[in-house]
Amino acid sequence: MSKFFSSRVRHAPVEETAPAVIRSESLAKDEKGGPPAYAESGSQVGHLEQARNAKRQIGVVSAVFLIVNRVIGTGIFATPGTILALSGSVGLSLFIWVAGMLIAGAGTAVYLEFGTAIPKNGGEKNYLEFVFRKPKFLTTCMYTGYVVLLGWASGNSIIFGEYILHAANVEPNRWNQRGIGLACITSAFLIHGCALKWGIRLQNLLGTIKVGIILVIVVAGWVALAGHVKLPEEDKPHNFTNAFEGTTGSAYGVVTALYNVIWSYIGYSNANYALSETKNPVRTLKIAAPLAIGVISILYMFVNIAYFAAVPKEEILAARRLVAASLFRNVFGGTAERALSVFVALSAFGNVLSVIFSQGRLVQELGREGALPFSRLWASNRPFNAPLAGLFEHWAVSVIIMLAPPPGDAYNFILNVISYPLAIVNTLVAGGLVHLYLNRKAWNWDPPISASLPVVIFFMVSNIYLVIAPFVPPEEGQNVYESLPYWIHCVVGFAIIALGAVYWLIWAVIMPKIGGYELVRETVVDDIDGWERQVFLKKPIVKAD
Repeated sequence: MSKFFSSRVRHAPVEETAPAVIRSESLAKDEKGGPPAYAESGSQVGHLEQARNAKRQIGVVSAVFLIVNRVIGTGIFATPGTILALSGSVGLSLFIWVAGMLIAGAGTAVYLEFGTAIPKNGGEKNYLEFVFRKPKFLTTCMYTGYVVLLGWASGNSIIFGEYILHAANVEPNRWNQRGIGLACITSAFLIHGCALKWGIRLQNLLGTIKVGIILVIVVAGWVALAGHVKLPEEDKPHNFTNAFEGTTGSAYGVVTALYNVIWSYIGYSNANYALSETKNPVRTLKIAAPLAIGVISILYMFVNIAYFAAVPKEEILAARRLVAASLFRNVFGGTAERALSVFVALSAFGNVLSVIFSQGRLVQELGREGALPFSRLWASNRPFNAPLAGLFEHWAVSVIIMLAPPPGDAYNFILNVISYPLAIVNTLVAGGLVHLYLNRKAWNWDPPISASLPVVIFFMVSNIYLVIAPFVPPEEGQNVYESLPYWIHCVVGFAIIALGAVYWLIWAVIMPKIGGYELVRETVVDDIDGWERQVFLKKPIVKAD
């Protein structure tokens, strides 16, 4: 550690003070965790507890739908054709979906253990900070780049526009599709920023609709298996005969297919981002996470079987993102196909609502940590008792990503660079939990739920594979880009996280050393919600004689 973190200093008076500060500590102290105890009056504690409890509006049902809405976006409707093309055969495609299901199940167990041990808003930010404590705040700053620079909600906002136009029988182009996507994400931002309760209710409604759509697809698959499809006899699918015919031997194709499956499962940790707003968070998470992912996993497998039962392999490969529409056309007719497009668009909207809900809270937690410029703004729940500023940050980044790049390589690159860093973060989260398992006594690690060491190692190894495998050169014709290097999104993904380390170096190391001060962290309680936020003050230091 640099000398300005050393305890061998004599402090001069603090240059500035912050209002309503109730706690103070130097970055030179508390290297092992464990904040000191502070005295507060009984009336103050009661008021703050009431304010905190008033924010807890998420129960088991809402937590389930937080996960359902994040996981079920458009992936299960749009990606099976791509996965089939990359794997080459129906049989291998189904095995890849099973592998993705197992990885998602392991990830759910890992995040369930961390979430029940640290039941507060922030998700993996809290878990990485808990394990990787030195150098002080390096983890927070590196995670900051990952959160604030990636527009997770942009992809499904654009797909929402695509399906709405398909339902209206209008040819999509660059601007009508993105214009509808802009309306989609702006609506989600305003609903969650100005009417929190109604936003949660709308999420629950859309989650119910999603599950209903998937059940209809499953039933359609059973109808198709019975031979009732609106196709000539010679065109009826026989995908389960010689199911492994055409299997690819390409490592790049398999890993890219697996990426698409995992992308369809992203969101199993979504309830972890809002645990400070969850009623009885430990109990709620223990019920909601396994229930949601278990049901989704079963439904996903049935949906894939339905696609292969109702749509010939050649048509799936040609339809790609509209494979669900092909199923409805083959089983129920053309009118049903257009109706499905509306339902898939609603599914995409539910996903956007869920994504911006959680990402806005991550930005808010980084503000409360004091790691962002203008932290007081990002940490606030004003004026509608919701993280309006944090939601706005994610809205703004997503809108830029939606509107700025031209179609083609630039747009595909941005979508890929959003998803790749997640594998890096999951590797670090799982690695941190392995470290806690191997040092249980030293860390006093005894959470209400244990994922088990084999499950955590499986999740860690799976994500290491997902980090490394995209660097394997693709075979001819399998590059996801026309002119860009196949590895470009991987390098940029690492660079985004590294930018956070550069920020830390300047903010926490170089500037204090040049300025002759140390950073002192003080904790402020917001009386509107009873939550704490961190304020960093510059305390001049005088070297000991």
